[in-house]
Amino acid sequence: MKIGFGLYSHMLNDDYYKMAKQLGATHIVAHLTDYFHQSDTGAEDQPLGNVNKGWGIAKESQIWSYEELKSLKEDMAFHGLKLEALENFSPGFWHDVLLDGPKRDEQIANLKQLIRNMGKAGIPIMGYNFSLAGVAGRTIGPYARGNALSVGLEGYSEALQTPIPNGMVWNMVYDTSAPAGNIDTISHEELIKRYRNFVSEMIPVAEEVGVKLAVHPDDPPLKEVRKQPRLGFHPDHYKEVMEFNNSPNHVMELCLGTIAEMVDSDVYEALEYFAKNNKIGYIHIRNIKGKVPDYKESFIDDGDIDMERIIGILRENNFEGVLIPDHAPQVTSKAPWDVGMAFAMGYLKALVGSGK
Repeated sequence: MKIGFGLYSHMLNDDYYKMAKQLGATHIVAHLTDYFHQSDTGAEDQPLGNVNKGWGIAKESQIWSYEELKSLKEDMAFHGLKLEALENFSPGFWHDVLLDGPKRDEQIANLKQLIRNMGKAGIPIMGYNFSLAGVAGRTIGPYARGNALSVGLEGYSEALQTPIPNGMVWNMVYDTSAPAGNIDTISHEELIKRYRNFVSEMIPVAEEVGVKLAVHPDDPPLKEVRKQPRLGFHPDHYKEVMEFNNSPNHVMELCLGTIAEMVDSDVYEALEYFAKNNKIGYIHIRNIKGKVPDYKESFIDDGDIDMERIIGILRENNFEGVLIPDHAPQVTSKAPWDVGMAFAMGYLKALVGSGK
């Protein structure tokens, strides 16, 4: 197992590469999409957003070029870090893929080129979340140990139930001049059809250039968010999703926190299944307390998930991929995000190196 570090777009610089290296990371998962552009949330913690604007305004419209990706990888290599994955397409790249809109075929062609650019640059994994509503409805508060700020869900709020306005998808605005009104509600069957088509068109290119496409489970894992269906809200749903295409390049961006939030889920059984079947691209390590629609993110050592047991399952199944602490509570200090992530990294490294 390898320990990685996830960095948002505004953190892709020498200072954060040094921080990642100092904390013991060997790999980076990079978020090139700027979730915070013209947003109403802070620029160092994870995005939350609001009902009308979501996380913010999608500013990326052109796919990331080979030259950009090559330069990014070289910058990280200078600090002894490997670029393991990109996480999340910008809504500006694929809004009509998600919405089955008029630009769908053009955007699929561009996504294929992006995967080719990644393959040429030697970036092995593309993580994504195939969702109309995206990550919506979360709140922030003193939920974690010692009243540390973390995020969670506090029941079925307005943010979970308000329809998605035109010009928004994946909880970001891609068209600021869209007409008034809301996007049409679709059936779960229609969402599955769109996903199957996406996978059937993208996987052959991914196989050709040696890139894995890793799907993140819907967070929060509810049957419906903002009047739109979710790809899945139980681990068994994602076992079925993986069976849509049995290619070794069709895998999970396995988020343990999201799996544990699911009602009637067994995070250990799910992890063992995906690990045993070689269906994991990389893993998000975070801990939580509770289940949807009422859960809170906790410190890595203080939630419902037994992290020692998690590492044991991965070791038993010879998992050799990357683990990253994707979220962490903010620690009261001059650098709340940095200290929270440092604690998570130290705990994770101790577990992985302990032999337990």
